[in-house]
Amino acid sequence: MESDRSYWVALSFVRGIGAVRFQRLLDFFGTARDAWSATESDLQQAGMPSQTCQNLLALRKSLDVGAIWDKIAAQGIQVVTWEDDTYPERLHTIDAAPPVLYMRGEVSSVDAWAVAIVGTRRVTRYGRQVAEELAAALAAQGITVVSGLARGVDGVAHRAALRAGGRTLAVLGSGVDKIYPPEHRHLADEICAQGAILSDYAPGTPPDAVNFPPRNRIIAGLSLATVVVEAGESSGALITARFALEQGREVFAVPGNIYAPLSVGPNRLIRDGARPLLSVDDLLDALNVSRVAQYRQARLALPDDPVEAQLLSLLENESLHVDELSVHANLPVSEVSAALTMMELKGLVRQVGSMHYVAVRETPADYDTLEKPSDDI
Repeated sequence: MESDRSYWVALSFVRGIGAVRFQRLLDFFGTARDAWSATESDLQQAGMPSQTCQNLLALRKSLDVGAIWDKIAAQGIQVVTWEDDTYPERLHTIDAAPPVLYMRGEVSSVDAWAVAIVGTRRVTRYGRQVAEELAAALAAQGITVVSGLARGVDGVAHRAALRAGGRTLAVLGSGVDKIYPPEHRHLADEICAQGAILSDYAPGTPPDAVNFPPRNRIIAGLSLATVVVEAGESSGALITARFALEQGREVFAVPGNIYAPLSVGPNRLIRDGARPLLSVDDLLDALNVSRVAQYRQARLALPDDPVEAQLLSLLENESLHVDELSVHANLPVSEVSAALTMMELKGLVRQVGSMHYVAVRETPADYDTLEKPSDDI
């Protein structure tokens, strides 16, 4: 059965429509359904190049939108779009965030506090020890571990987080029904039970070398910080680090033997300004873990007071002045001000200007130095 979300899926199949053009289509047509059924003339008016228009028109003749949607649903795969509340908030802030994500498992609000651990597939004993200890320590603090399900450092980090009882997210360079490497299928199932595997590649997409560098932007985009454990000169982990820097996120690198090929990447990152990770505490201190735990508790607890709940719902999507809140909530200004003061102490809202408030969606002000969201494109 077709749904509005099914047309997001259909548009995501069109060669030449990435995040920027997808947004143009939504801005021009209003919905993905209307963009999918538009004429060539209207598509061109929306800013689509001629070849992209031809690609869409050709696909529209051959693609059964309802059948594709039913097949995805039958596989138990979730489809998450920009418009969904379940879309990862931190990922939403990066440039060219994927319009559609395919997911098995669940992304939770607590995953806003996440760290990516990446590195070589040919991990050494030293790299394995560091990745295991780091992932376990983060998981013990309630911080989600993000990686790419690859052999080596990725697999070590996922498994260590699971053993510690923590959450972990795996981002694939294939469809979520095409687990790679194949020996990680059981690991993928375990991750789905304590986190999620996700991809912006449609189900059925096989793993391909060209898919992995682009998916690394999602690994970085989901995370407060990225840690590179071991990496050679051309390692994909360095691509993840570059994306993290472009997104305004912190990058840590584990220093190693200057003569070891797998330490070349991290050592060069340190030379170029990445933070050297000399102990797990370096990362935990930078993340201010005690504040993360306190804040997470406050955010997970729904406001007991109905006035607070009402104000929080009004502030979820925009900042409002106290007077505007008073009008929308039909409450006296004095009562609104008193409630906002209490909500600020709980970390539920923050003041962003003279008597203007907004809901705190991801991280408290303490993390402004860790994340500098890019403007939406």
